[in-house]
Amino acid sequence: MAGTLILVPTPIGNLGDISPRAAEALAGADFIAAEDTRVSIKLLNHLGLKKPLVSYYEHNKVTSGAAIVERLKAGETCALVTDAGTPAISDPGEDLVRLCAEAGLTVTAIPGPCAAITALAISGLPTGRFTFEGFLSINKKSRREHLDSLRNETRTMIFYEAPHKLIATLGDFQKTFGPDRQITLCRELTKLHEEALRMTLSQAVEYYSSTEPRGEYVLILRGAERPAEEGPSLEEGLQQVQLLRQEGLSLKDAVKQASRSCGIPKNTLYEAALSQQA
Repeated sequence: MAGTLILVPTPIGNLGDISPRAAEALAGADFIAAEDTRVSIKLLNHLGLKKPLVSYYEHNKVTSGAAIVERLKAGETCALVTDAGTPAISDPGEDLVRLCAEAGLTVTAIPGPCAAITALAISGLPTGRFTFEGFLSINKKSRREHLDSLRNETRTMIFYEAPHKLIATLGDFQKTFGPDRQITLCRELTKLHEEALRMTLSQAVEYYSSTEPRGEYVLILRGAERPAEEGPSLEEGLQQVQLLRQEGLSLKDAVKQASRSCGIPKNTLYEAALSQQA
């Protein structure tokens, strides 16, 4: 019988956030696939666990992923962890899940810490609809194309950024979305010095021109304003009046009914209808 791949979320800063289910999954796995075994061993030590660890990260995912799949086919259970947060979200674990799905292997996930959702929840920006954009490309052309494609995005946008790239990214945001767009910059989430700065893009650029960025950032950017919905035009109202007249209604009754259905003021519609008849 084939084994199971279990996606186990790990704390994004506070070790107290490891859940009993996550700890149980780590304890019950035959082996653990980790983004950085040096980071994961600290968590295992915290939990008092000793488990075989294999390395699985961006630069070895092809060979390591294939090896993990073979072990799963042989009946072993693997717990996949990333350095912090939920595996497979903006993470090479996505490819391992795909390999398992293609091989017909069972994949299950335990809910838990996720920096994007934690930051969104405290951002003070709309949370009903959002889009996760992850890290921007370091390639200037790809980066520009990515941001240009979001110019008219109305949903709240979530980005990840490293401290040494933050100032450049804020500058690119300002060029693309304008100086007055609201942004919440979150850092040190769940840690002692957790911070959520709420400001406009121009204020953020000014602030970080004299303040050194520290720690990994989650950037929550307000979406573009939705264009105002246009109501029916006067021409559409007059067309309705004409159709109702053809059905036998008087001009007064046709205008009254058309005004109710299309929202155009009755007097405006009546005067236009009279002018049309003249």
